[in-house]
Amino acid sequence: MADAGPRRERGGGDGDAELLYGVPPETIRAVRDALEAEDAAAVEALVAPLHPADVAYLLEQLNGEERQRLIAVIRPEFDPETLSHLDETVREEVIELLGPGEVAAAVSELDSDDALDLLEDLDEGEKRRILDAIPAEERALLEQGLAFPEESAGRLMQRELVAVPAHWTVGETIDFLRARDDLPDDFYDLFVVDPAHRPVGAVPLSRAIRARRAVHLADLMSGELRTIPATMDQEQVAYLFRQYGLVSAPVVDAGGRLLGVVTVDDIVNVIDEEAEEDLLGLAGVGETDFHAPPVATAFRRVRWLLVTLVNTIIASTVISRFDATIQQMVALAILMPIVAAMGGNAGMQVVTVTVRAIATRDLAPGSNLVRTIAKELMVAAMNASLFALIMGGIAALWFHDLPLGLLLGAAMIFNMMWAGLAGTLIPLTLARLGMDPAISAGPFLTTTTDVLGFFSFLGLATLFLM
Repeated sequence: MADAGPRRERGGGDGDAELLYGVPPETIRAVRDALEAEDAAAVEALVAPLHPADVAYLLEQLNGEERQRLIAVIRPEFDPETLSHLDETVREEVIELLGPGEVAAAVSELDSDDALDLLEDLDEGEKRRILDAIPAEERALLEQGLAFPEESAGRLMQRELVAVPAHWTVGETIDFLRARDDLPDDFYDLFVVDPAHRPVGAVPLSRAIRARRAVHLADLMSGELRTIPATMDQEQVAYLFRQYGLVSAPVVDAGGRLLGVVTVDDIVNVIDEEAEEDLLGLAGVGETDFHAPPVATAFRRVRWLLVTLVNTIIASTVISRFDATIQQMVALAILMPIVAAMGGNAGMQVVTVTVRAIATRDLAPGSNLVRTIAKELMVAAMNASLFALIMGGIAALWFHDLPLGLLLGAAMIFNMMWAGLAGTLIPLTLARLGMDPAISAGPFLTTTTDVLGFFSFLGLATLFLM
């Protein structure tokens, strides 16, 4: 029987053993074989040592029928945390297999931030059935969390925290912590609040446990407390954590009262989600669809394919205006895709860097915008000159036509310079208009570089070669 836990494999040249985490392929095969043989005891033995994140990964690797069999076997010992690690598409299937009652019980055991993350992705009917099965007090907190805007600190925060008055001593605080049975599983700071439950400071747990019992918390508080409004976008929250090296931060309502806490593990997920969103957006996908069924995947991708189709129609319209020129000089039809392709690729390099700089706030209008544009134009000029010289020389030798080579080089310089400028300005303009530049910048850039590339090359050919 395959070992379901972490495995050791030989590392590099030094031969040292390296611990690798996750679910080994042989374990997945063993689970599949045990499910096929209907050997429930073997399945339980294989799955029991796995972390909830690894159980989620295992569920994602199985097909629909195997997944259903596995849930039936592990159902009595199903760890609710597994749900928070599942891909959204697979999670919906698992929730349907478990049913509203069991999912409601699982949600009650999760931390409030994980529970909200699970509920917010469900359709309204399923969400309502699960909420109705949750005790009234917990349901009220979850409904309050769901009322905050999507991707806001209110959705991200964890309700479970430790809040204490400033006049307490370290000894009183420790006694309080030992006596309570409803503390969060993990916490890093003790938040000091005033009588109106507004945070006035924070004491890192490490600092508190090193202090003597008679020391007052007010004497240990950090002088600088960064509170987060509940309506703040999660991307801004991630920026605060990254910029100031935070481990946790209090979330407050409009009146400044303490509502919850955002911890660094939540921020790791946000940074991962935002990076994934930017990457997929630049490819015109919008959201991951690896585990989605073919119909859903096709529907998600068709929108951007339609945008691409419109772009090509516009470019084709420009080309059709120069059909007489192309008929007289067939070499133009051979060379013109080079101008558009080089401009498009150069522009996407700039867009990728610019979108990332906007997300990390390294680039903002009014600060270093002029310097950034000047740099990109300089880079574009250097690269354009190099490739214009290379491709212009190739074209002149290929078709034994020096003017054609000069014309191709000029068109490439023009289009790549435009790509450097547009690759910066288009994402910034879209961000200013409230649109996501990661998703929208690519199609706009591609359209302009294609249209201007064809127009400049064919236009110059019509003026100087015909």
